[in-house]
Amino acid sequence: MNFLAHIYLSGDNDLLKIGNFMADSIRGHHYEDYTTEIRKGILLHRSIDSFTDMHPIYRQSKHRLHEKYGHYSGVIMDIFYDHFLAKNWSNYSEVKLEDYAQDFYLLLKDNYEILTERAKGMMPYMIGRNWLVSYATIEGLEMIMFQMDYRTKHRVAMDESIVELKQYYPEFENEFTLFFEELRQHCQDKLATL
Repeated sequence: MNFLAHIYLSGDNDLLKIGNFMADSIRGHHYEDYTTEIRKGILLHRSIDSFTDMHPIYRQSKHRLHEKYGHYSGVIMDIFYDHFLAKNWSNYSEVKLEDYAQDFYLLLKDNYEILTERAKGMMPYMIGRNWLVSYATIEGLEMIMFQMDYRTKHRVAMDESIVELKQYYPEFENEFTLFFEELRQHCQDKLATL
């Protein structure tokens, strides 16, 4: 799962959202340097990643991309799954995606001092290009994939993955829908134990 899913799966707790959002840049036991709620967000993020990586539905989706994109197939699939969450947002939230995204961007600005350097560096691009809303359209995904391809020094032409997205669109969307219900339940269970 990518940014939108991680934030959404954090529920209504703002500090948990921040921890979940910046967890990729916090290694090992360094999560212990943060407050309780941010720590929970970091641990939830790690649990989401583990659950996702091992899930047979997600692996089935990712398998379609593996031959061409190798290691990056998981990165691409995470973004594709965020696309389906954004596209079908009204099935998961009563708050409009545009409002949800703006609220999260404001949350980041209001808590800038506790963000990791990586999150601080990413913020202007995320907000300026409105990534969370951009996930909802193919055009927005093309822009994001182009940026990702640039950041990875064009190792696997990630921007070309839109071809596979269009080719297997119904299969990917159905797999996302089934998988995401299980992931939501997993997160509810995990949050109850944190």
